[in-house]
Amino acid sequence: MVIYCINFPLIWKSLFFVALLTEIAQCSEDPTSTLKSMSKEEKNDLKEEARDMFYHAYRAYMENAYPADELMPLTCAGRYRGSHASRGDIDDTLGNFSLTLIDSLDTLAVVGDLTEFEHAAKLITRDVSFDSDVVVSVFETNIRVLGGLLSGHILAEYFQERAGVLRWYRGQLLHLAKDIGYRLLPAFNTTTGIPHARVNLRYGLKSHKLEWSQETCTACAGTMVLEMA
Repeated sequence: MVIYCINFPLIWKSLFFVALLTEIAQCSEDPTSTLKSMSKEEKNDLKEEARDMFYHAYRAYMENAYPADELMPLTCAGRYRGSHASRGDIDDTLGNFSLTLIDSLDTLAVVGDLTEFEHAAKLITRDVSFDSDVVVSVFETNIRVLGGLLSGHILAEYFQERAGVLRWYRGQLLHLAKDIGYRLLPAFNTTTGIPHARVNLRYGLKSHKLEWSQETCTACAGTMVLEMA
């Protein structure tokens, strides 16, 4: 006798998704349907709303928190690693490397603010250093810092060639990306190739803070492909 294990919640979700796509397809073909695409004006309104939301957060960070990693919205103060127990210390997300600014580079390019993009790139190349005795999340540092620097470098060269800006740029963001990348590499020294969840930016896995650290994460390892491959 063959027993089939059926995941009913998954089936219902799949059926709902198929039904939704079918309804959308039918409505798109029906001229009397009330389901219509957004007008150009509606799209522009949403675009401006998204732009305003970004600048509200970005300017608040730059005016009240930089060079900290994050802005604490209730106190309008910067969140530094190790200053007091908080979110960044609990999950090792922060590393005192101006995380929000690095993470915002590509968004500045998306909104077309080349002036602020260049200013941010200058601040990062001038102020950011990774030579710190601090344990960080390999996953978070990879996607936000390494990823942010790599995309920032690609965009900087693109704007330098196409828009005539960033004439001073000579690959400084790429050099920083290589620096943080090499500091993350000790985490990959495992028998499985799946990296450790945390690493010390100065001492690798030799830090006493990581002596008993054996946790890892397959999902986190999978997301390394884009930046570390």
